[in-house]
Amino acid sequence: MTETWIEAALLSDVPQDDVIAVAVQGQEIALYGVDGDVYATDNICTHGHARLCEGFLEGHEIECPLHQGRFDIRDGAAKCAPLTENIRTYPVRIDGDKVYLDLG
Repeated sequence: MTETWIEAALLSDVPQDDVIAVAVQGQEIALYGVDGDVYATDNICTHGHARLCEGFLEGHEIECPLHQGRFDIRDGAAKCAPLTENIRTYPVRIDGDKVYLDLG
């Protein structure tokens, strides 16, 4: 499988201990800054049509603002009810001040 890295944001635009939304090739992606690392997931909750960038980030878990379900941003795992479906995650690469994603 070939990796295709696409520029998603400037590293300086990704806040630490918070989340932002970016549009990458027509997809809405959530970027999270945690402990000096950057993580990426789909921005729309798998349970309800809520934007995760409007949720609450605590450590490596994002809480959906609609029904308070939580996902682990490292692997997309649904951590509690009412979530039953994991969220998609994306590989992240940092090069200088640029954040790249593989949407594969």
